[in-house]
Amino acid sequence: MKGFGRYMIFLGSLFVRRETFMTYYKLTLEECINIGVKSILLFVLVSTFMGAVTTLQTGANLVSPFVPRFIISNVVREMTILELAPTIMAIIYAGKVGSSMSGGLGTMRITEQIDALEVMGINAASYLVLPKIVASLMMYPLLVIVSGICALIGGYLVGTLTELLTPTEYVYGIRYAFNEFFISFALIKSFVFAFLIASISSFKGYYTHGGALEVGIASTQAVTASIIAILLADYFLAYLLL
Repeated sequence: MKGFGRYMIFLGSLFVRRETFMTYYKLTLEECINIGVKSILLFVLVSTFMGAVTTLQTGANLVSPFVPRFIISNVVREMTILELAPTIMAIIYAGKVGSSMSGGLGTMRITEQIDALEVMGINAASYLVLPKIVASLMMYPLLVIVSGICALIGGYLVGTLTELLTPTEYVYGIRYAFNEFFISFALIKSFVFAFLIASISSFKGYYTHGGALEVGIASTQAVTASIIAILLADYFLAYLLL
């Protein structure tokens, strides 16, 4: 409870003694490039292979002649939208982006750069962390959309190239009995996960004490805490919204 209370106080400190809009605008654009643009390739590769493997494994389990083949792509669509794109990719996002945020802030803390900002009268928490959270909220939902598209494309390529099902069957299965709310649900999850990862990782890095060893420990703790928060939020969101 002490750690949670400190985390809530940390979030509250982001909105006091703020800098000018243009300052945050420039910092946020830089973070968007670091968080989003530099993560696209990883997301494309991972999600494409996830879609391909999901298609193959689903096809291997549908052995009944009474089940139509288009159900394979239908299952891939549901798994991709509900879990693979927003949740599984959030764990990868926490490992790549979350550890980077925590390590960067931890290094600034032990080298006294954060203390220097405070001495100059700048709210270091707001100046350093708020752009990261805003950039994460902007970029991660876009990465989830890219991930979902690539997963479906990967399933399409593998399904048709291996003759598991025809292109017509795959497209029909994707469109069959589609629930539009699942898209909204996936985006809601992506916003929540983006906030949790950015804020928790920044919190762990911002309050790092010690030396280089503690920076690595803080990064590990940031990823671990972010993954636990993702899984808990995933359960509660599914319970409340589905």
